[in-house]
Amino acid sequence: MSAPETAPVADRAETGGLSKKGLGAGTVGLLGAIVIGISCIAPAYTFTAAVGPTASAVGSQIPAVILVGFIPMLLVAFGYRELNSRMPDAGTSFTWAARAFGPWIGWMAGWGLVVATVLVLSNLAGVAVDFLFLLISQLTGNADIAALAGETWINVGVCLLFMLGATFVSYRDMQTTQRLQYVLVTFQLLVLVFFAVAAIVEAVSGDGFDYTPFSLEWFNPFAVESFGALVAGLSLSIFIFWGWDVTLTMNEETTDPERTPGRAATVTVLTIVSLYLLLAVAMIMYAGVGTGDLGLGNGEIQENVFFHLSGPVLGPLAFLVSLAVLTSSASSLQSTFVGPARTLLAMGHYGALPRTFAHVSPRFFTPGFATVISAVVASAFYAVMRVVSENTLWDTILTLGMMICFYYGITAFACVWYFRRQWFDSVRNAFFTLLFPLLGGIILAILFVTTLIDSMDPAYGSGAEVGGVGIVFVLGIGIIVVGVVLMFLQYFRAPAFFRGATLSKDAPASLRKKAAR
Repeated sequence: MSAPETAPVADRAETGGLSKKGLGAGTVGLLGAIVIGISCIAPAYTFTAAVGPTASAVGSQIPAVILVGFIPMLLVAFGYRELNSRMPDAGTSFTWAARAFGPWIGWMAGWGLVVATVLVLSNLAGVAVDFLFLLISQLTGNADIAALAGETWINVGVCLLFMLGATFVSYRDMQTTQRLQYVLVTFQLLVLVFFAVAAIVEAVSGDGFDYTPFSLEWFNPFAVESFGALVAGLSLSIFIFWGWDVTLTMNEETTDPERTPGRAATVTVLTIVSLYLLLAVAMIMYAGVGTGDLGLGNGEIQENVFFHLSGPVLGPLAFLVSLAVLTSSASSLQSTFVGPARTLLAMGHYGALPRTFAHVSPRFFTPGFATVISAVVASAFYAVMRVVSENTLWDTILTLGMMICFYYGITAFACVWYFRRQWFDSVRNAFFTLLFPLLGGIILAILFVTTLIDSMDPAYGSGAEVGGVGIVFVLGIGIIVVGVVLMFLQYFRAPAFFRGATLSKDAPASLRKKAAR
């Protein structure tokens, strides 16, 4: 494979246009992009962690909340697709927001994406450690082995080994990533479908814990008792869909970069929502939403619902579920590196970060430096937080809901504003460049503000507080403030990007063609 052509820095400074970054072009096909997108979402891990708290908030309306949470994701996905078709660039949210609103908002959109994904990397590594020891415990019948995950030095050491392995694979070419993900994602999906079908069969045959007959009312969002409960459920629902946008960050490496990433994003989201609805229905039918031993409303099982239900549902094959969740977190750990590494690469390439971030491996054509930096920061964060407090780590993960709404929302509004001159060129444009992304952005903005207000209460999260203000609020605002500070430091260090010299706000005249296809 020969190195892709890269535009000289001087050319970029002169035109302010998009340019290649040296990544391996044409190495990811449609199927590969879909598989990596599903892997990044980590359905086995995210659903087992979210279904219990969602049941506590909305009862049997879990399918309704999944569908309602799916709506802004789909609407935003349409906006992402339109932006990608016009500007296929590895920087995605960073690049698109900079082209629509200017460098300052673009920088913050990139910051939101990077911070969210780095936080998730540390969490995924920690989950992989827990399920590794849990799986070994199940296979050996020795319950003491599972407790080893609670030993700090063992936990951190194994976590760093997981991170090292994921970094090694991510540093290599995208073909290696695709081959690994084909195996891991296929296994994960087969186990989840097998579990869901088995749970439904057990429930219908009368062997369920709290058999609840199927009802279409479960899909009715208006049956949720209060708006607060709906918002709480939606925050969790958005979290379980997060990660599909990784398909767009690979756009410079896909075949047909103007179309493949957008199609992959749409198929990924549709696949995931179908899987979640199947699992939700199966769990409600089998276990109900009460607070009994296996009820989804039981707080004691909500951290890992799959583990507690797998034995009663699958019997001796229960270990497959633990293996699936381990596979889910480990595969997502590796695929999640794709997003922040390529965003950091683009920010370095256009001068929004130091030029060292623009380094591409001459052998593998991947963002080597950015990948290593992402791994080091995520590893250090996990190690420090694990030593300080497990609750602190959980609070930082709760902050993700705000960060997801933050940068997804900016990207949705960027689509609306960027295509403002073509809104009414066609009926298609009116929907896909105006109505859909606008509605998605408004929904995410409302959720962001609502969550921000609610998180001021110390009861939101672990109960920790700073001066009477909830730690989740402090972390959320703190992350944004740190981003602003770093942005100004980069401005004083290298102002060319912020003056529009390396990435201009408006598209060049040659790119101003009608968006309708």
